[in-house]
Amino acid sequence: MNTPSSAAAFFAAKLRHETDPADLAADRASGASPLVVDVRSETAWAQGRIPGAIHIPGSELQVRVDELGEDRSRAVVVYCWGPGCNGSTRAALTLSTLGFSQVRELIGGFEYWAREGLLVERAAGRARRLPDPLTAPSSRSVLD
Repeated sequence: MNTPSSAAAFFAAKLRHETDPADLAADRASGASPLVVDVRSETAWAQGRIPGAIHIPGSELQVRVDELGEDRSRAVVVYCWGPGCNGSTRAALTLSTLGFSQVRELIGGFEYWAREGLLVERAAGRARRLPDPLTAPSSRSVLD
């Protein structure tokens, strides 16, 4: 049976191990610099990514982990496509089992990063799209 204390423990744990696009953007703007790791395919990476992210496809993470540096206490945020992709969950598990102590999963993934109007990087440069009013505050009504 659930109790208020078990619910509180569950939600506190979620918040220690997850972050969302707005919170990640705020952390980065404040100077907190978690290492951001994109675990999607090469094709997905080419379509767009979070600026400054490191690209290591999830299937290669275990063998390329040294590319993340020696400091396993550094904050790391992993992301995949979006809510329908568990690649970031798998990557967070892999990094945790390899000794990384501050791993968080970006809930919503790249999809919600882009939908919230945050900066996206491609080979052609950086761009923002207008925020989707269903995912971020907007001057437009969701009924427009």
